[in-house]
Amino acid sequence: MTDTVGSPITAEALAAARLLLAQMGIAATDLIDTAPTAPTFAEAIPRVRARLTAGTARTYGTHFDLLEFRWANRSLGEPTHHELEQLAQMVQANARTNRASRGGTSAVEHYVSAVRCIYRYAEEAGWIRPQDNPARKLPIPTRRASHRYAIPSGQVAEICQIAATSGDDPELDSLILRFHLETACRRGGALAMRPQDLDRDQCLAFLREKGGSDRWQPVSPTLMRHLHDHATTRHTPFTGQLLRYHHGRPITGRRYDYIWSRVGESLPWVATQSVTTHWLRHTTLTWVERTFSYAVARAFAGHRGKTTGTTDTYVKAQVHEVAAALAVLTGEPHPLARGAGTQVAQVLAITAP
Repeated sequence: MTDTVGSPITAEALAAARLLLAQMGIAATDLIDTAPTAPTFAEAIPRVRARLTAGTARTYGTHFDLLEFRWANRSLGEPTHHELEQLAQMVQANARTNRASRGGTSAVEHYVSAVRCIYRYAEEAGWIRPQDNPARKLPIPTRRASHRYAIPSGQVAEICQIAATSGDDPELDSLILRFHLETACRRGGALAMRPQDLDRDQCLAFLREKGGSDRWQPVSPTLMRHLHDHATTRHTPFTGQLLRYHHGRPITGRRYDYIWSRVGESLPWVATQSVTTHWLRHTTLTWVERTFSYAVARAFAGHRGKTTGTTDTYVKAQVHEVAAALAVLTGEPHPLARGAGTQVAQVLAITAP
């Protein structure tokens, strides 16, 4: 045996090294860099699911199911980076297609996020070493530009008119559309809202949306009154989901599908363009940005995190500025924006339940 420069290691040197290791309580085998033993996908994924929020678990659920089905008995340490990429290609090829499809890139993005979530947990649990993580360099596809646009007010009025005059619960559907037009919130924000989230005195609704974000969002006095009446007449528990059917059962995302399917039957362009509730968010935020400023639109949308520059830190809009924008949008005075705007948005009058 020789040392690093080629000189023989003497028996005395080895004896000294063994004595030093013994004094430190270190065995020679402890110096061997061995990879930890990782559980199988079938064992690991249920633990990962248990840590996620309900929304994230739904988003990743399809891909967790795929991994459990294909690699249930494989250790997390077995798949290679190349194998994970091959599975991503399969996900993209089998992605559901419709007019709004982007070639499966969204499905791949969720797949990669799901895989990284599993392996991030595996690293934290000590199941695999960071250098052995095959998901670290798994690429997320570049998002394509959105096809959504701000819907012209005349077409928004048509949508609201059909929702208010058809279906098995037009009062509910009108309330849903008005809520999204006024708040520009995501669908999850409306579904998560509870009566306890309403500040009637200041006309504020507490929104809880994706990524654990939350904010107090101004709403008009008219909308606040209808939200409260809806909760009262449909016997919504104070801490329960606010939006409900006549019989008291909470609505789900299927109600949104029903609304847009019904509207699409009367307005072919809605079906052709695959218009959804998120288009209303685009519509309101575009109006706010054009009428007020980017900072107000950003606050109105509840966007946080990445900014366009350092200046955003200093010029961010506050809730009273959002309330002022809403007052102009709805034509109603708001408690947090006294004297702001008298312009009436006629399209919102159609959505009043």
